[in-house]
Amino acid sequence: MKKSHAFIIIVIISILLSSIYGIIHDQITFTISEEYYTKFKFIQFGLNNWNIGQDIGTISSPELKLYNPRLGVTIVGVIATWWVGLLTGLLLGSVGLIHENGKKMLFITLKAILITTGIALVIGLMGLLFGKLFLTTSTPNWYFPNKLIHKDRFIMVGSMHNFSYIGGLIGLIISIRFSFKQKGKLEINT
Repeated sequence: MKKSHAFIIIVIISILLSSIYGIIHDQITFTISEEYYTKFKFIQFGLNNWNIGQDIGTISSPELKLYNPRLGVTIVGVIATWWVGLLTGLLLGSVGLIHENGKKMLFITLKAILITTGIALVIGLMGLLFGKLFLTTSTPNWYFPNKLIHKDRFIMVGSMHNFSYIGGLIGLIISIRFSFKQKGKLEINT
């Protein structure tokens, strides 16, 4: 396999995995705080223009009730994360060019993408716990929609989202190191 083909496959798989991660992540967080979506994310991502629900809020208290909220959460999950997959795929794919051939490049870089995703997940879950233990007791200086009923849940989900992006960055750094270490191991063993 040519490295150029491996690179393209890496980017496509990275976008797909990132989008799937976003969907699962957002389905979980929607279960914790529907208001995070109905009063914030659906509006932030412009779902009020998609004709898939109705605006039940006001100018000062926007709220969007979707006919199928889980579909809306899926849309938000993809829009919020596909670009992270693109950047991850481009960066790790570029680093992967150090490997001997396309097959090794693909194998090692896909492992690196899974490492990045796993770290983002673990750190995101830590963010959920951090939000519950610390942020709900000392309200952070964030945007909060008017008429928020479950503020603690909103804070926990916001914390998980923020930590997930940080986890993705940490995972990316660790994955780059992993790829370089794999190059060193392959050179020693051959």
